[in-house]
Amino acid sequence: MGPVLTANITVHTIWYGTWQRSQKKIIREFINSISAVDSRHPSVSGWWRTVQMYTDQTGSNISKTVRLGQEKNDRFYSHGKSLTRLSIQSVIKSAVTARTKPLPVNAKSGLYLLLTSDDVVVQDFCGQKFCPGVCAYPFAVPDYIPGLKPLKSPNGDVGVDGMVSVIGHEIAELATNPLVNAWYAGQDPSFPVEIADLCEGIYGTGGGGSYTGQLFNGEDGATFNMNGIRRRFLVQWVWNHVVNYCSGPNALDQ
Repeated sequence: MGPVLTANITVHTIWYGTWQRSQKKIIREFINSISAVDSRHPSVSGWWRTVQMYTDQTGSNISKTVRLGQEKNDRFYSHGKSLTRLSIQSVIKSAVTARTKPLPVNAKSGLYLLLTSDDVVVQDFCGQKFCPGVCAYPFAVPDYIPGLKPLKSPNGDVGVDGMVSVIGHEIAELATNPLVNAWYAGQDPSFPVEIADLCEGIYGTGGGGSYTGQLFNGEDGATFNMNGIRRRFLVQWVWNHVVNYCSGPNALDQ
C-alpha cells in the first residue's frame, strides 16, 4: 500500500487560453466547496467525505482540506493550440519557473490543475467542440446512446459544468492513488481502475449504464446532485470501499 494525500491539498490552477470570468467563478467555487462546512445538504463536502475515508499504510486518512491556491493565466497560448502530453508538462514547468509570480512548488500537498479553453486540442482528450458527448456528459449525449436527451446544466455552461465533474473525478483519484501504488483495482498499475473510474456515469441512486441515477431538478429545469457554497453541481459518485459500492451525498439511503 502506497501513500495517499494526508496533508492539506492545495490546487494551483493554470488557465490556458481564453477564459471568461463567469467560467472561472464556477470552477473556483467548486474547488472551494470541497471543504466548505456550511453548504446545504447534499453537499460537495459530503461527497468528499467518501474520499476522506481512504487511508495510507499507517491508517492516516486523506485530508479533509482542499483549498484553492495560486493561479496563472496563459492567455496567449504559450505552447500553441495543440498540446501533447509532453507539452502539458512544459506548460506546468513554465508556470512554476516564471520570472513573475511563479506558481509555488510543494511536493507534499500541492497539485497543478491545467485547464484549457475550448479552442485548444489536447492529445488523447476530448473537448466541448470535439466530442461533447464524452467530456460534457450528461449535458451532452454521445452518438452511441440514441434517444437519450441531454440534461440542462446547473450553471448555464455545458462545457464548464461537465468539466467540474471531471475535475472532481481526477482530484479524488489523485488523492487516493498519487503514485499509482495505493487504491486502485486491476492487476496492472500502469492502467489502474481508480475509485472514480469504478463509478463512471453514476450520479445518483440506481445509476448504471446510460441511467445517471436519481437526481434533483431545480425550478429553472437544471439538473444537479449536490450543493456548493452558492451554486449547484452535478458530480460523479466515487467508490466507497467500506460498503463496496458507489456512493454520494444524494444517495437515498443517506
